[in-house]
Amino acid sequence: MKLLAIALLAIGMLAVPVIHDAQPAQAEPGTMKGPLSTRGRYIVDEGGNRVKVKSANWHGSSGTWNGSGDDEDPANNFAQEVGHRAPLGLDRARMDKIIGDFKALGLNSIRMPFSNEMISDNRPVQGLTANPELNGLRPIEVFDRAVAALTDAGLGVILNNHTTSTLWCCAVDGNERWNSGQSRQEWIDDWTLMAARYRGNPGVIGADLRNEVRRDIWNNPNWGWGNDHDWHDAAQAAGDAILTAANPDLLIIVEGINWMGIPTDLTWHKRPMLEPVRHLSATLVRSHKVVYAAHFYGYIGPKHTGADGSGETKDPRFRDLSRAELFASMNDLAGYVATTPDRHFTAPVLITEFGVGKDAGAADQAWFATMVDWLIEHDLGFAYWPGVGFQQQDEGNQWGLLRYDTDGGLRGITAADDWRAPHFQRLMAAEGKAGQVAPVRTWSMLNGIHGDDNRSLRAAADWDSGAHKLVCPDDQRLIGISSKGQGGLCTDATEGELWQPGTTAVKVDSEQPTSDWAAGMTKYECPAGQFMMGYSLRGNSMSAILCAPSRTPLAGVGRTVWADRGDNRPASGEGGDYAHGYYKGQCDADEYAAGIGFSNVFWRAGHPDALYCRKL
Repeated sequence: MKLLAIALLAIGMLAVPVIHDAQPAQAEPGTMKGPLSTRGRYIVDEGGNRVKVKSANWHGSSGTWNGSGDDEDPANNFAQEVGHRAPLGLDRARMDKIIGDFKALGLNSIRMPFSNEMISDNRPVQGLTANPELNGLRPIEVFDRAVAALTDAGLGVILNNHTTSTLWCCAVDGNERWNSGQSRQEWIDDWTLMAARYRGNPGVIGADLRNEVRRDIWNNPNWGWGNDHDWHDAAQAAGDAILTAANPDLLIIVEGINWMGIPTDLTWHKRPMLEPVRHLSATLVRSHKVVYAAHFYGYIGPKHTGADGSGETKDPRFRDLSRAELFASMNDLAGYVATTPDRHFTAPVLITEFGVGKDAGAADQAWFATMVDWLIEHDLGFAYWPGVGFQQQDEGNQWGLLRYDTDGGLRGITAADDWRAPHFQRLMAAEGKAGQVAPVRTWSMLNGIHGDDNRSLRAAADWDSGAHKLVCPDDQRLIGISSKGQGGLCTDATEGELWQPGTTAVKVDSEQPTSDWAAGMTKYECPAGQFMMGYSLRGNSMSAILCAPSRTPLAGVGRTVWADRGDNRPASGEGGDYAHGYYKGQCDADEYAAGIGFSNVFWRAGHPDALYCRKL
């Protein structure tokens, strides 16, 4: 087990000191404020204009301590950089100076890692010699001051739950999952507290739910198994809680799974990242709020932890891959989510951690140049790790964008002697898509295999007690079902929100069909003028459908789409594979689902086998 711990030591960003050299010299970015939302692959502001995240990580509040000895002793902190349980560098430079240096680099936002321990830590912060007015405050109060100063300066803030305890991340360290060292509900409660705390500040734009979800000694996280290691389920639950109970304006940022398996050459292991999203995406109670994230460093790989020596496997690292191989790997692991249009998983992707040291070798230098090429070519937002680090006469941790000495002297990434400068500058200069983003069709998937998937705020949560309920978000309608997989597809295509204001949804669990559109079957059909927004099952058998009154007339021509013999979906593939491995029936984009047909004869077993589609 000790070998396993060593091998997992470098999972994610463990050995990612973060610092960089250069004298900032770019125009100040504009003010970034929410509420922000998504249109397909892009983040947009209230006016529908694209917002490209150009960010850095300002760590420290989540911890720099290695876990033993005095946490104020540099020897006991990562790279001998003491954060004092506050954003790094406040013992070396004034807060407004650091923030001004961020802006001078052209950054428009900052990712702010925090630990759950930070929230309740009452031990006064000490040692912030360049900002003495902050000494004596609790860690969360210093965090408050940093958030306020950043947003007052026009920078957006992305909150990031980095760790449970205030420790340097990331290994087998007790911080592997959202429920490591705490219950899932405690984690969600902390998120609602943090989201509500900054609700009045429109510069706080996003909630990055958990950093680098990974295996502990005994168990893997998973994506969709329905147990207490299910990251997909936990992320949806936290996102819904934030949007309903704390702050409906935040973007909900979901990182993929950073590591699964035991990293030896004899055992299965991999870094799934966003691969599982292709067949199981996140659907929240408020649409247009999901953003996905992934991390890339040259020293890790698709199946390499990043460890050196004992515990290292023979798998290639990202820096070992050719340019074509690296592009293909990063596309498969993350990029496809943004670059594949018109699917249930289509969403913005942020690379919320990547970076390299000024002292990097040739392989890492080549990797970084290619990484920047990939970010530019795919027009993805990013957050460099780290934004701040320490140096003395240009010695020390070489990773940071901004590195301060004990007197506040700065060495930045844009310095003439820093090989990274031209790559960073061309990354910052690359605007990609700008201006208005045209509205696109939204597709969202439902999954009721392990329990309820009620995405509606207007429908009663338990409208069919004891059954598994699948219900679309309120601005979408049901358009696809799966015969046995307890899945569904929702959309706003063609018509947008259909709900009639001030009305309530109606459960239909008896036959009142307008025609015999599924001969020999029981047919649950919505009343005239209503559209189907969900359905429920007991086991794999139909229980009821849920209908909502429409604000527009609904009386189009109907047709039956069968879901009992194969994949019966539009040839375009629009919406994507929302119930992988199961038969599916899907209406066309200019139709709405008005009913479901089923039979309780033994060979059909009550499965939802027929979908009644009507023209809008």
